[in-house]
Amino acid sequence: MKMSLIVYTAQYRYNGEDRLDITVRGKDPFGRIFAPTWEMVNGYKNKTLSEKDYIRKYDKIINDVSIIAWDHIFSLKKITLVCFCKPETFCHRVLLAKKLEEMGATYKGERRGN
Repeated sequence: MKMSLIVYTAQYRYNGEDRLDITVRGKDPFGRIFAPTWEMVNGYKNKTLSEKDYIRKYDKIINDVSIIAWDHIFSLKKITLVCFCKPETFCHRVLLAKKLEEMGATYKGERRGN
């Protein structure tokens, strides 16, 4: 894998060329590979799913991602993972960014504005 990937996170309104929508309702078929399920999103919002259980379920999703998808991400120079969560809150975009960091990417944090 190419290990020079730079990763950012941002709220959904970010629209740079490096944007990857990883929301459950996203239209990007590649981004949806990394999306949580509706059950997870609604469970967390309704407080019937704890952060710990959400992380466990999300880890399963990203651990089941094919090597082809990981190779595609690492073939990029820069990527910004977007979803609807507010900055500085518990969010799967940060979980994925940290996973990418563990795999050799450099996570530069949250983008502000556009």
